[in-house]
Amino acid sequence: MRIAFAGTPEFALPALTALAIHHQIVGVLTQPDRKAGRGQKLAPSAVKQAAAARELPLAQPATLKSEAARSLLARWDPQLLVVVAYGLILPPDILALPPHGCINIHASLLPRWRGAAPIERAILAGDRETGVTIMQMDSGLDTGPLLLQRPVPIAESDTGGSLREKLATLGAALLLEAIEGLAAGTLHARPQPQSGVTHAAKISKAEARIDWARDAIDIEREIRAFNPWPIAVTALAAEPLRILAGRAEPGSPERASPPGCIVSVDADSMLVACGRGALRVSEVQRPGRRVLSVRDYSHSVALLGRQLG
Repeated sequence: MRIAFAGTPEFALPALTALAIHHQIVGVLTQPDRKAGRGQKLAPSAVKQAAAARELPLAQPATLKSEAARSLLARWDPQLLVVVAYGLILPPDILALPPHGCINIHASLLPRWRGAAPIERAILAGDRETGVTIMQMDSGLDTGPLLLQRPVPIAESDTGGSLREKLATLGAALLLEAIEGLAAGTLHARPQPQSGVTHAAKISKAEARIDWARDAIDIEREIRAFNPWPIAVTALAAEPLRILAGRAEPGSPERASPPGCIVSVDADSMLVACGRGALRVSEVQRPGRRVLSVRDYSHSVALLGRQLG
């Protein structure tokens, strides 16, 4: 099948690779280069780099609402447009252009977690499973009819990064299955359920600031969800301290210990009092430094009895 592809981050790469192997990609859309890193130099998206490596036709329009963007897609003449974490809104004339329409890989079991950050929100909410949805796109925000869905359990050790990798791989396989069904006429979209709708708002850096007065279980989920971005952060002696790994422990280590107090330090971790329960922290990072185990960190910084926050 002749397919145009629209995507931007690494999450989209397994799908792009699968399509390049099994179908004809007539063109790739990705967002314009963005400033990144300490030097704030313009950097290409992961999809742009992959498309260039495969010598695929590539375009980076700032918007799809222009006649130029519509004309470009019309010249490519795709039978189907596949969208994966593209980041730009598709206007009605673009949605209506390919004969098989536009389909999207979404990293949740819709209608739960419509929106920008379904992976992180699922971990933050303590969901035991999530999954991948292949849907037919419409003008709403992840409101289109469903084609295929597959569930994935969320492991207690899953971070935002590890879960994203699982869902990206599954999404690519499910995408091929959906395209095969559409081409054969055996797969038909069904409306999303009206109940169970939740919204996955975009993650902000401000959310990553740890409030030690919260339940240790909630803080553990934040640490997992915000790894690898934006990384949960606290402070020690006014210096930011990133927390990359931690495990909630039930009960209270000491009734008199205020939230954020480091109540014990052992060979591998430090135990931090929370509003409810305690958090055993095992990996940290100081500004501009490498990630350290608490064991190594404690060799250079006194921790016992110190206050985080």
